[in-house]
Amino acid sequence: MSMMGANIGKNDIGETVASFPEYEAAQKAASKLIDADIPPRDISIVGNGLRSVERITGRLGYVTAARGGLINGLMLGIGACAIQAIFNPAIPGAVYFATLLICMAIGMAMSFLSYLIMRRRRSFASVMAVLADHYDVTVKVTSIHKAREVMSEMRGARPRAPRVIDNAPPQYGERLPGYGQPAASEPAAGATNEASTTRPATDTTGS
Repeated sequence: MSMMGANIGKNDIGETVASFPEYEAAQKAASKLIDADIPPRDISIVGNGLRSVERITGRLGYVTAARGGLINGLMLGIGACAIQAIFNPAIPGAVYFATLLICMAIGMAMSFLSYLIMRRRRSFASVMAVLADHYDVTVKVTSIHKAREVMSEMRGARPRAPRVIDNAPPQYGERLPGYGQPAASEPAAGATNEASTTRPATDTTGS
């Protein structure tokens, strides 16, 4: 439950520990701070970028005014009949029926009168709401350090992925050290054969 119109000064709201785009998220954060034993009087929710939004709910007319007055009068009559039944249960049913009719007539009359006054300014029904661009959760200086720790735990640090060391041999065409270099000393088979074929033959027959 919140109280409107409280006497709050600008210097009483403290420092911002978290900011949220939605009011419900700011409420959860404030509840988390209270669960961490931070004094509730040190916590505030500040709406920034306030703007009023008027949502059109329907068109005003005699039919709409009559229907609204009829419903309001019926609810009023049910309440009056309940009070009569509590204090005087012996009242006959005709009295309850008459009470309902009288209350419904009063409700319709009040609704028609309200419509006649309002129709000069506008011809539609609406509801008004106040919205903010974002909501800051603030904490006084006496509890600011603990509040920041709680907010850090609430956000949570995303764990890093473990580093994988690949000991497998290189593949996919990677060049290895020393690859493509000629051997240091290795007799060539082609050179040996060539030397044996080019050596001159010795004549062993006598002349």
